[in-house]
Amino acid sequence: MMEGLLNFFVSNAYAAEVPMSQPGGGYSFLIMFAGFFILVYFAIWRPQSKRAKEQQALLSSIVKGDEVVTAGGMLGRVTKISDQYVGITVANNMEILLQKSCIVTVLPKGTLNQLNKL
Repeated sequence: MMEGLLNFFVSNAYAAEVPMSQPGGGYSFLIMFAGFFILVYFAIWRPQSKRAKEQQALLSSIVKGDEVVTAGGMLGRVTKISDQYVGITVANNMEILLQKSCIVTVLPKGTLNQLNKL
């Protein structure tokens, strides 16, 4: 009686037969792998290298007098430039020395004067 009741709620499961040869063989794996590689290239590598090139172009175009924002959010005017370091005036008679890689963006001319008026 218990076995009949159990068979009513739980049916028997049978394994499906596996065909001897799979369609596509090893080519389907290679196609999926190539598709995944193309997806990763266009989603990660290409945009990252594009951003790196833009950052290098920004750092090489910095000249004295540019108004910049650092990675820490500090705003200042460039006063000295060397190969790897930049001197930035952040206040009257206050200059700091930073690595060039700390500069995130160059502001339009006159931005600091407008902010000082606030």
